Amino acid sequence: MAESNAGHKAKAGRPLRRLPVRTCVACQEAKTKRELMRVVHTPAGTVEVDSTGKKAGRGAYLCPKKNCWELGLKKHALQRALKTEISPENLAALQAFAAGLEHE
Repeated sequence: MAESNAGHKAKAGRPLRRLPVRTCVACQEAKTKRELMRVVHTPAGTVEVDSTGKKAGRGAYLCPKKNCWELGLKKHALQRALKTEISPENLAALQAFAAGLEHE
């Protein structure tokens, strides 16, 4: 049996499944969707971390590294990707989340 990069085994005669790839808005590295963290601008107008990856709204992706989160927030890359201004309350929540991440 053939094996893909993600460890999924293909059945005989079935093609391997492609994994979705996304780009970090801070470092511009392309990685599989599961390797990145999604931030979403919800229809309610809030900007929050989407741990499920399925919340409704416009999404942007960041590496799970403190450096990328700080860069994305400082250089407004996240705001540009989400096409919205981030409120001070939402910004504080995102910065608090980033503070709990590891430095690279």
